[in-house]
Amino acid sequence: MSRAVAADGVTATPSALRTVWNSPLYRGATIALFLSGLGISAAAPQITLFLVDELHVSLTVAGLYYLTSITAPIAGYFVGARSDRTGKRLGLFRLAAVAGFVGWTAMALSHQVWMPFVISAVILAFSGAAGSQLFAAVHDDLQATATPVGDGIVSIVRMALTAGWIVGPVAGSLLATAAGPRAMFFATALCTLAQIIPMGFTSVRSAEPQQEQVPSERRSERPATRAMLPLLTFTGLYVLVYAGEPIKYGYLTIYMHNDLHLPTAISGAVIGIQPFIELILMPVAVVVARRIGMMRLMVLAAAFGVGANLCFALTGSAIGMFAGQVLMGGVWGVFAGLGIIVAQRLLPEAVATASAIFMSSTAIASALGGLTGGLGVAVLGLPHVFLAPALYGVVATIGIAIMSRSRHAAG
Repeated sequence: MSRAVAADGVTATPSALRTVWNSPLYRGATIALFLSGLGISAAAPQITLFLVDELHVSLTVAGLYYLTSITAPIAGYFVGARSDRTGKRLGLFRLAAVAGFVGWTAMALSHQVWMPFVISAVILAFSGAAGSQLFAAVHDDLQATATPVGDGIVSIVRMALTAGWIVGPVAGSLLATAAGPRAMFFATALCTLAQIIPMGFTSVRSAEPQQEQVPSERRSERPATRAMLPLLTFTGLYVLVYAGEPIKYGYLTIYMHNDLHLPTAISGAVIGIQPFIELILMPVAVVVARRIGMMRLMVLAAAFGVGANLCFALTGSAIGMFAGQVLMGGVWGVFAGLGIIVAQRLLPEAVATASAIFMSSTAIASALGGLTGGLGVAVLGLPHVFLAPALYGVVATIGIAIMSRSRHAAG
């Protein structure tokens, strides 16, 4: 009889993958985020080359382009705040996707040096809010349905974005080589607009039922600064974890080629192994987080980041580079899958604002990483520049460990 009861319990628990497939909202968000990751990651590695080769700017000026992304958190906050006031997640998502189409189309047509900078700072800053609105919509629906596999659903949707980032750089490079960077930027514009198609006319349950669960003293059109402190603290620590990524992508390949003299195939395999480890570990992270808690698992992941950067800085071998990238896969298998969930739980009365702040924080991290890498290489040289993100990681590990013990810990 106990076996029968156990069997009934198993069959009563829905599969996260099946739930995503059967839901127009979850399925559409998954496809849309894959298209977003595909388009943006195709364009990102080509922008500097476009500025230098097509618009004939110096490498220094081209490097300044990435500072324009600092406006993304500001734009994301305003879009998120409006979304939380109105509850119209998908309407704002569609507007952001259209903004992305306009921005990347304008980028493809740019013929003056100032144009890509203004386009990125003004138009593309708002287009980045599309993904955060999808996650807010998914959150609202999960709150309304109270499904027991909600974390797994969010992880699957987030995995689609990572999958797009795996395919995009290769596809973008091939297209740029065959047809030129302007054609590639226009393809990114089409991918951004195409996000709307899988969503169709899907509607989402209003955010109002979720807000009713929030104590009345915490309800407001805009969350108070004090209420946002846990989210801002967590996001700041996430920035420290992420800051090592632009340093790694900027200098690890150079180090492997110029100093370690590794064959191109080996260095390419080193770079490529991280996203595959990340994809494999994302669903595993959800299962482990249910047992030990999300914040505790993130402490371990942040410590992995410290170990990864120490491998880059101190090992001086191909094995060390592979070990570092495998550890980095562990970092992002946890943070990519669970970070958005933690952010939303830290500000439950304004999940769109939380999603926007967290997702746009990568722009701040990229600026911090770029600045640290430029100064670090001048002072420490290669490979010791990786000691700087290792130090950031130590601070993040300690900070997340303290948060995991506080009453604000999200899971």
